[in-house]
Amino acid sequence: MAKRRYVGPQTSGRQCLRSDSLTCVSTPSLAALPIRRLTPRDLSACADLSEDRGWPREQHKWGLLLAAGKGYGIDDPEGGLVTACVVTEYGSRYRPELGGIGMVLVAERHARQGVGRRLMRHVVAEMAATPLTLYATPYGRPLYEELGFKVIGSSEMVRGHFTAGGPHPAVATRTATAEDLATLVRLDAEVFGVDRTHMITRLPAFADELRVAEEDGRIIGYAAAWPNMDTHVVGPLIARDTETAKALVASLAAHTNRPLRTDVDTRHEDLLTWLKDHGLLSVGFNAVMTYGIPDLPGDWTRRFAPLTVAAG
Repeated sequence: MAKRRYVGPQTSGRQCLRSDSLTCVSTPSLAALPIRRLTPRDLSACADLSEDRGWPREQHKWGLLLAAGKGYGIDDPEGGLVTACVVTEYGSRYRPELGGIGMVLVAERHARQGVGRRLMRHVVAEMAATPLTLYATPYGRPLYEELGFKVIGSSEMVRGHFTAGGPHPAVATRTATAEDLATLVRLDAEVFGVDRTHMITRLPAFADELRVAEEDGRIIGYAAAWPNMDTHVVGPLIARDTETAKALVASLAAHTNRPLRTDVDTRHEDLLTWLKDHGLLSVGFNAVMTYGIPDLPGDWTRRFAPLTVAAG
């Protein structure tokens, strides 16, 4: 007689194989499955997990996060990942000053069983006294609030083909060079509030365009456009003022035929209005949340958009 596999409820932790007799074998419950560190070798599994939840595969972004940050996940005995997330640390290598949490995903077949909460509790405990930040969707926000994260702001995602028109921002921009990199690292640390050299130095290889804004030979802002599926994501966007931010976005748009996408701090109302006047549409909002600090470090007036919301 051919064997038939009988799988009871997931919470039972048992599988039974039927032949001429009934034999039951124990299988791990979700609570018993170990959490492990992910590496770049898990790139395909992470992309599969994104796709499972209806997200784009975003392998280019996953590759950056797994190389520059710390991935955490749980292996599914049936194959693939039960859940995953990435933490990007900033500041000293030996004493991080801030951790950005992103890409928190649970496979659809394991959703609503507490596994995401378990993974987040593990990550918060692993980070110990390091302050944390994340961008929360409306769906994920209740979990993070339950864990002690506080809402300190919001960002608006806009997307679309940029249409030129109207007065051109009167700020000079150019392509960044290798000689600019040390200056960009210093400017970024000043505005972001914490050193993130390990991310900024990856931008020339990660982004398709990296541009700077100048005044009297001095760099007053910079922005990157990196590929994400069929779009170019604008981020980071660091600028002295709104006119400088506009000039950088316009210069990036002039070098691509893809739609642009970016996540702008909602306090930058003038930039958001300008982007919408130039063809970008609102896609949604995320809550900016922190754990262990009342607000983010740095100068928000010059920090217009993150490199990616997944890295804080």
